[in-house]
Amino acid sequence: MIAYHDREWGRPVHDDRVLFEFITLEGAQAGLSWETILAKREAYRRAFSGFDPAKVARYTAARRAKLMHDAGIVRNRLKIDSTVTNAAAFLEVQKEFGSFDRFLWDFAGGRPIASRHRSSRELPARTDLSDRLGKELKRRGFRFVGTTICYAFLQAVGVVNDHSVDCFRHGKR
Repeated sequence: MIAYHDREWGRPVHDDRVLFEFITLEGAQAGLSWETILAKREAYRRAFSGFDPAKVARYTAARRAKLMHDAGIVRNRLKIDSTVTNAAAFLEVQKEFGSFDRFLWDFAGGRPIASRHRSSRELPARTDLSDRLGKELKRRGFRFVGTTICYAFLQAVGVVNDHSVDCFRHGKR
């Protein structure tokens, strides 16, 4: 978890494939620990074609059923099905906005939003921004994108910089 924090969490992401990876992993994490999902990350990459949304959107019912037997991922039918549904919705967003990156970062005015928290205990579970993002994603057909999941996603991909003010990562991009 320390390496993930130090090298990845909260760094601004502009690569659509990585954004699709994180929105998928955050949805898979619902009800579980992030540590559990990180331990399964490589298996998720294999199971979901390196998080290529164009490939994932074409997964058949048979392919999804096969994933239910993959012990490397969370074997939850709703979460597996939502990954395929979300891939199709992701592609539609790309088509409309040119990239998912542009769509996402427009919510924050194109720049990371830096918080001023002194400790992780001060972090909210949701914000107005995550409420708006979750509502818009749901309207566009995404699933497993409630406000709490969206807030964790925004933190992970650096739209929101929630490193505490005494953290060496605070203020860095």
